[in-house]
Amino acid sequence: MAPPVGPTVTVVGGGLAGCEAALQLARFGIRVELVEMRPVVKTPAHRSDGLAEIVCSNSLKSTAPATPSGLLKEELDLLGCRLLEIARKASVPAGAALAVDRDVFSAAVAAAVDAHPLITSSRREIDHLPSIPDHHWLVATGPLTSPGLITEMGSITGQPSLHFFDAIAPTVTLDSLDLDILYRAARYDKGEADYLNAALDGDQYGNLVTAILESEKAEVHAFDRSELFDGCQPIEEIAASGPKSMAFGPLRPVGLHHPVTGRRPHAVVQLRQENAEGTLFGLVGFQTRLKFGEQQRVFRMIPGLQNAEFVRYGQLHRNFYLDTPRCARRDFSLRERPDVWIAGQITGVEGYVESMTSGLVTAWNLAARLHGVELPQLPLETMTGSLLRGFLFDTTAERLSPMNVNFGLVPDLAQPVRGKRDRKLAKSVRAMEQMTAWLTTEPVGRLLAADCR
Repeated sequence: MAPPVGPTVTVVGGGLAGCEAALQLARFGIRVELVEMRPVVKTPAHRSDGLAEIVCSNSLKSTAPATPSGLLKEELDLLGCRLLEIARKASVPAGAALAVDRDVFSAAVAAAVDAHPLITSSRREIDHLPSIPDHHWLVATGPLTSPGLITEMGSITGQPSLHFFDAIAPTVTLDSLDLDILYRAARYDKGEADYLNAALDGDQYGNLVTAILESEKAEVHAFDRSELFDGCQPIEEIAASGPKSMAFGPLRPVGLHHPVTGRRPHAVVQLRQENAEGTLFGLVGFQTRLKFGEQQRVFRMIPGLQNAEFVRYGQLHRNFYLDTPRCARRDFSLRERPDVWIAGQITGVEGYVESMTSGLVTAWNLAARLHGVELPQLPLETMTGSLLRGFLFDTTAERLSPMNVNFGLVPDLAQPVRGKRDRKLAKSVRAMEQMTAWLTTEPVGRLLAADCR
């Protein structure tokens, strides 16, 4: 391995973005200290003090190249994303999606961090980012940033903090479920039958909707429905939007015909495996702020869940992020403090793989500066570039709102292609060609020459 380069970087936050950033910086021969505040300071959502803990769903979404998340994964493979590689080794059955055993994944990330000679780690809260000669801060503290650091970031940027509300779905044990009622299937029989499915008839569905609407909800400080993240709406908010909303949303029955009747149910609740042993399953789409006792009462109305044992309850929490287009440069260093860099969900990206991507790209930009390299802008035609270059620095809207990757962010094709699937495939092919070409540019080549792997 080449000798360490330049000043030490302190990565603040041991989540997905922070761990990916630390491993990428070390990849380029840079000394890194990775600082995580847990268990010294706890958060409302984390249940352990492990690095890269998966807090909400254990799904990292689709692996199909014609999907936004699938394309993003293919681009990350070209870039050498470490956490995506670890996630595949910690995967559990999830049909056409990549899902992980939370504990196995977290332990494997921690092992990779601990094993690298250029990375040291510590557990303490950081709420002040002093200017230190030849030193850089990379802040990847995620949506549950400590109040002290939120204040510090506001002081540095001169911008008020932004926030939205996000929700978690409950988890139940397999041996508490009635497998004579539930059936295994994948939607449209694509991939393995990795999901457990609970079929509801019209009456059962109606009773469930009514029970959800009439249940007691936990009070959340400063809760505002307008600040809910669209991609993770609580089930009670979906139910409140109309009596058929759940059946056209997370409970949609299309492609899930019952194996006994051969018919499509009125609605279907899906459960996804959450650990390697297959002993824990999460209720897909059931993010919620129902009180814990109400979750037991209401969700046990679902056929097959009448005796369900809840090992984790759903909850709602407030997420912090920055007004990135107005406080950061395009390399993700802060306008007012070029020694402070940002990555992960505090930049306005949403999603696990998006956070890994942000950590990787910020680390590459920081490494490039330390190696005296000016990287070209990522192509907007790639999913990575469309999110981190196009969306995050678009000042059309007065307020930045968090976003997952999607094909709506990607520029249109030069030659129109008929058919939605064919258009997505064509965009995917173009993206991979553009990312491959970007990696072969002279500046990127000079940075990659410092690769110590």
